[in-house]
Amino acid sequence: MSAITIRTLDRIADFDAAVWDRCATSDGLFNPFLSHAFLLALETSGSVGGRSGWKPFHLVVERGADLLGVVPLYLKGHSQGEYVFDHSWADALQRAGGRYYPKLQATVPFTPATGRRVLPVRDDPELEVALLQACASLVRETGVSSLHMTFMTRAQWDRAAQSGFLLRMDQQFHWHNEGYRSFEDFLARLTSKKRKDLRRERRDALANGVEIEWVTGSDLTEAHWDAFYAFYTDTGSRKWGSPYLTRRFFSEINRHLAAHTLLILCKREGRYIGGALNFIGNDTLYGRNWGCTEYHPFLHFETCYYQAIDFAIARGLQRVEAGAQGQHKIARGYQPEATYSAHWIAHQGFRDAVANYLERERVQVAEDIAHVETMLPFKMDSSP
Repeated sequence: MSAITIRTLDRIADFDAAVWDRCATSDGLFNPFLSHAFLLALETSGSVGGRSGWKPFHLVVERGADLLGVVPLYLKGHSQGEYVFDHSWADALQRAGGRYYPKLQATVPFTPATGRRVLPVRDDPELEVALLQACASLVRETGVSSLHMTFMTRAQWDRAAQSGFLLRMDQQFHWHNEGYRSFEDFLARLTSKKRKDLRRERRDALANGVEIEWVTGSDLTEAHWDAFYAFYTDTGSRKWGSPYLTRRFFSEINRHLAAHTLLILCKREGRYIGGALNFIGNDTLYGRNWGCTEYHPFLHFETCYYQAIDFAIARGLQRVEAGAQGQHKIARGYQPEATYSAHWIAHQGFRDAVANYLERERVQVAEDIAHVETMLPFKMDSSP
């Protein structure tokens, strides 16, 4: 039998789009962030590559002439834009005389959304294990300190454990569609006080003459993206100094993924004042970026959470992933969900220290999720 070989690509454009997408959907599900078009848009727009600190390093794994699968991978010189924080790890290794950067990151840049991180050419657990082992061998071959797979599916996380990766947990807050026919149907499951609170928030958000638009597919225009980019950069400059995504990225998305893109835009007195960017998967609406140039109470909640729920119900989507962080989502019907990452550390002593830390952290995260579940706003006797 032919030996497994691995090679890396510094441009996803050098790999056939149809073949990549066959790997990305080999589980039967479409995740927009894993598509060739989305990853290509990041590269062609200059959002990754160049001086961004995200160098494309995509892994292709083959056995003889047969493709086993691919892994979206990046060589990184910092820990920005990942949403799974390892700054303390970098500091500890560097204080001990080691070198943490560069490192390898198997993820979708700037996108804290769960998805497969190794993409086999067909849905086969053995192929996934082969891809995971190829990733570990790449750490040894390149001499980097580590490899980090973030926001994995639970199944791939479990297989990573079997392959010797260290395991990490965190949590997000997702909304689940229990067969609701309308937003009012969803509200009926909440306690009386929470139901009144949400109705008041929705009313107050639009009290100053704000109107909401859903724009998707062929209705999206460059004018919409011009408006949204202004909101995005305003928020980004206030939060982290330099927004990650370039204006050209949104034009590339409009050309190639418009059917899977939703802009929820806020308009007042004939002009747009804010909006939220979402992507549409098989069964999930992924909330990504938000910005607003005027302050209106609860407009952020209305645009990012309640309108997302409305859209998911209308489209028959099963859940809304509204991004990282935010325990304020709990009162609005979003529930805690564990998120998973796996880490391969080259240095044995450092690996042992990280493993001990992660074991304690997983216990704390599990306890926190259990505690949050006691705070959900649903009626005790309600059922889907």
